[in-house]
This record gives sequence, structure tokens and C-alpha cells, in this order.
Amino acid sequence: MPTTSVHVAEHIARPAVEVYQYVSDPANLAHWASGLGNGVEQVDGEWQLDTPGGRATVEFAPQNPHGVLDHRITLPEGVVIEVPMRVLEHGPDDAEVVFTVRPLAGMSDEDLAQDVAVVTEDLQRLKAVLEGQPVS
Repeated sequence: MPTTSVHVAEHIARPAVEVYQYVSDPANLAHWASGLGNGVEQVDGEWQLDTPGGRATVEFAPQNPHGVLDHRITLPEGVVIEVPMRVLEHGPDDAEVVFTVRPLAGMSDEDLAQDVAVVTEDLQRLKAVLEGQPVS
């Protein structure tokens, strides 16, 4: 099992505060985070999404001025995944989103590489959405 986290980053030519506001709204997950799931909706005050294993929930850290977008995903079987994520300011119109992919128990190097690839695609999609580029 791999023991080292992998940090995936994407530069976005938008103000960090705008990137943070967009990403911190779970309603926007369906537009950029296809690796997480789809069918995102709020049910009884809880954000839920469809995953291959069933309904999962996602909860972001409270709104904050530091760009912290850490979130907790609770899978249908009750497994909780803690995901560190940040928006870093690089100037008035530039931001960097950093997502930490952590290896889970029993995960192989190939599984971790697959997760990193999915997160990379999601962050590239986020960049396209926020920069007004065509989304693939």
C-alpha cells in the first residue's frame, strides 16, 4: 500500500475569492467534479450525490477567508474519506487549486495513480469552467 499523499494542482486565471466561492458551493460539483459522483442534491440539509456504490454525502469545511476547502465524503457503506483541498492566491486574477489525494487502506499504487488521474481531470475541468473554455 502506498503511504505518500499526492498533491495535484491546477492554475486558474481567476481571482482566488471567485474560485473559492464557486468550489465551496456543493451545487457546483456536478459541473466539474465528475470523479466524485453525479446527481448532486441537497436533502434534509445534507449534500448527497450518486456514486457507483450508492448515495454518498459530502460536507465542506465552514466558509473561511483562508481558501480551505477540506471536505468529508461519507460513502454509502459508512466509510469516511477526509480530503484536504485549498485555493491559493497568486495575484489579483490568479489562483491555484491544490487537492491532496491520500492513499486509502488496501489501495495499490495503481489505484492511487487512477485516483490522481481522476482528480487531475476534474481540476482541468474546473479550470475550463471558471475560465470560460469548452469543457470536455
